Amino acid sequence: LATLSVAAVSCKKDKHLPPTVNFKTGTGYTANDASVARNTTIKVGIIADKVEDDMLTYNVSYAYDGAATTVTGHTFTLAGTEQQHYDKDVTFTLRNQAGSEKWTFTITDKDGNITQKQITFTVL
Repeated sequence: LATLSVAAVSCKKDKHLPPTVNFKTGTGYTANDASVARNTTIKVGIIADKVEDDMLTYNVSYAYDGAATTVTGHTFTLAGTEQQHYDKDVTFTLRNQAGSEKWTFTITDKDGNITQKQITFTVL
């Protein structure tokens, strides 16, 4: 009489969960859409945390007046402990021209998962 033995192999599946990203709030920070004067200096801060995979990059980009294509304003490569927890402030000045500016803040992890937050400014 022969017996058949079956071994179950457990595989940990990557759920592709992106990092968490939140805007800093409080005095001096902008965290929501706003109407502002021309040449206004804005400070946006983010706090990002690894969920599943180490974080690799932080990108800040913008698009003017509803353009579909964005322009990179800043790119930061994360290293060491920044790959698990990242805290960064970015300061920039809006144009001296009426219109809209959509700013996008993107964290990408090593699996290519991304989390984006956006703020749109109406420049008066």
